[in-house]
Amino acid sequence: LESSLLTQPWASVCFGESTFLAKVCFRDTGYILLISDLSSVWYESADAEAVGQRSKELNKRLTVHVSSFLNHLRNLMFPLLAGQPGATTAFSCHRSASGLRLHVKSELSGLPFYWDFHCCPAPLEMVFRHLVRPLIQMNLVLQCQVQELISLLLQKDAEIEDYRESGATLSRDRLRTEPFQENMFQQNFMAK
Repeated sequence: LESSLLTQPWASVCFGESTFLAKVCFRDTGYILLISDLSSVWYESADAEAVGQRSKELNKRLTVHVSSFLNHLRNLMFPLLAGQPGATTAFSCHRSASGLRLHVKSELSGLPFYWDFHCCPAPLEMVFRHLVRPLIQMNLVLQCQVQELISLLLQKDAEIEDYRESGATLSRDRLRTEPFQENMFQQNFMAK
């Protein structure tokens, strides 16, 4: 499950006044949830047996197969992660020293449905693999893109200067640009 979670994108979710980043992966055999407020990272991984046990504790009147239960949880969580939580579903969270509990209240087959994600602090390796490493890699990619764009701008300026020296003129003066100054661009960018 955790390797499948790596391919899932982070999504911004709000519970009351609190904003989090979250991602989740569901299978018929269980789920894994990763959630962060950017100062802490919590996770829960539950197999089918744990899901079945918790569903019996929280939903005594419901008797459904664990895979159906996981499918219902998936159908509740994905709209939340897409920024469109269901109108009949309520989410709330409670932080404590031992972790974070995400409470879900909804309906299943016309009966009340409850679920609690019991998230504990994520191990450092998991935080590094799912949050730190991707952020560093994206930063490196963006730096390469910026260097490529700077190089293209300087080439275009050289091409335009060559046209000017050959006697070419602009047909519309409003298209005139100043030559790109890399140092000035970097200074202005860092100041912002």
